[in-house]
Amino acid sequence: MTRGNQREKDRERAQARNGGKGKNKDDGLTPEQRRERDAKALQEKTAKKAAQAGSGGNSSGGKPSTKK
Repeated sequence: MTRGNQREKDRERAQARNGGKGKNKDDGLTPEQRRERDAKALQEKTAKKAAQAGSGGNSSGGKPSTKK
């Protein structure tokens, strides 16, 4: 190994910068609870988007949609 322990040092530094969060997916939820949480978030997101579309506001910031 030509880099020695540099890779390990870099990982430690990156973890320290990220506050130790890393890729930890263990949020204490079962897969069913996680699915319900994600479904609820998706429903809220689509409802918010539908409300914006219904009010006629174009929040995309770009050109208006020309889909047919």
